[in-house]
Amino acid sequence: MSDQRIRQVVIVGGGTAGWMAAATLAKTLDRSVAIRLVESDEIATVGVGEATIPQIKLFNSVLGLDEDDFVRETQATFKLGIEFVDWGKPGDRYLHAFGAVGKDLGLIPFHHYWLRHRQAGGDSSLWDYSLNAQAAGDNRFGRLASVGQTRLPGLAYAFHFDAALYARYLRRYAEQRGVVRTEGKIQSVALREPDGFVAAVVLDSGEAVGGDLFIDCSGFRGLLIEGALKTGYEDWSHWLPCDRALAVPCGRTAPLLPYTRSTARTAGWQWRIPLQHRTGNGLVYCSRHLSDDEAAATLLANLDGEALADPRPLKFVTGRRKRFWNRNVVALGLASGFMEPLESTSIHLIQSGLSRLISLFPDKRFSPAPIDEYNRQAGIEFERIRDFLILHYKATTRTDTAFWRDCAAMAIPDTLARKIDLFAQAGRLYREDEDLFAEVSWLQVLLGQGIEPLGHHPLADGLSDDQLAGFLDDLRQILGGAARALPDHTAFIARHCRAASL
Repeated sequence: MSDQRIRQVVIVGGGTAGWMAAATLAKTLDRSVAIRLVESDEIATVGVGEATIPQIKLFNSVLGLDEDDFVRETQATFKLGIEFVDWGKPGDRYLHAFGAVGKDLGLIPFHHYWLRHRQAGGDSSLWDYSLNAQAAGDNRFGRLASVGQTRLPGLAYAFHFDAALYARYLRRYAEQRGVVRTEGKIQSVALREPDGFVAAVVLDSGEAVGGDLFIDCSGFRGLLIEGALKTGYEDWSHWLPCDRALAVPCGRTAPLLPYTRSTARTAGWQWRIPLQHRTGNGLVYCSRHLSDDEAAATLLANLDGEALADPRPLKFVTGRRKRFWNRNVVALGLASGFMEPLESTSIHLIQSGLSRLISLFPDKRFSPAPIDEYNRQAGIEFERIRDFLILHYKATTRTDTAFWRDCAAMAIPDTLARKIDLFAQAGRLYREDEDLFAEVSWLQVLLGQGIEPLGHHPLADGLSDDQLAGFLDDLRQILGGAARALPDHTAFIARHCRAASL
């Protein structure tokens, strides 16, 4: 029987997606597999994001990266969640905090006890019971696995980092493990007869780079997945209407906040991401409601420091490829689809795609069942994230602009409508299939934007009023004390992982 093992992997495109793929494959595949990455310095990368979610820690851990070294080399800061400003209505402010909220009792989630307290006239906030929220409010951070001698979990965190520096960091890692980088622009793609698989990419030098498996990290162009294989694209812009973004860095401002900020504007939203050497900013907007010039003026008028460059424009159509894996091509990053960075999912989708690829890694036969399973899982994950993002727009009572009125009135997917109705009527939340976001994430956005259930779980009435008050007071004091004991975020970085350039 002939050897069917994959021997040559070609990654098309660098940037965050390309070098994450190169580093992962170099770490996990046998050294007999040749990994080659083709990119051109003349083609600018978009930079899929500078904010992450806690799963990035697992990715870095699998690679064996030293966390302090990674933070220094990428000018990173720590992230405890995302603050949403003016989303439900002007003046609103809430945190989608990572980590646990409160403590479940028996089979009943904590929020039902809090809802009982709230519906009886209690005035404590849900976020009083979040260690992450309490720490973020005081600009504190520390590596805390658990709260004292209790069973309460410690801080859950992710990072803000410079995406270009992260790609450079992973490039060094990958090249040290045998990945070969080829500089060059791709002029054409050669398909194999008669099955239409990609046989090689042909560079402007005339060189044909052949491979068994191709990873398309070519950005929005989808040079292989779409340009060569005509896979097709599923447009979700009727649910997520923003189609433009402007990005601009400004000078670093103090203090270094341990969270991302998302501020709703007249026809979209603005991000703020604090790094050690600068602050990343951007405006995501709908071109039907806001001109490019108006968007630039809005962004520049709402910076915390002096702009360090001209705003960089980006056009996109929210959605996904109809197949993420087609024949012998797997698309990652922007080549696989795009959802705005409202919940910092871009880099995670690269990570989960790579994890899925390793789990279902093919041989040269490219059997259809594993490919179909990859596409099924990835499709569900994209759809669940899509629904979570739509929730932010739908759950608004803003009527001050046509954009927000349209968002509040739009029809939404049945999967999301069912989830909202179940929570609004009964306070119930369930995690389904490949849903990236746990119940506690949905809880915070639903409540943060004004959707409060009509009641609570009947079993939450099992505590007496005094027992409930004592339970909530103890939790609030324990978590508040733990947060206050943490060091200042800026001071923690200065002590453990300050970038050399500062």
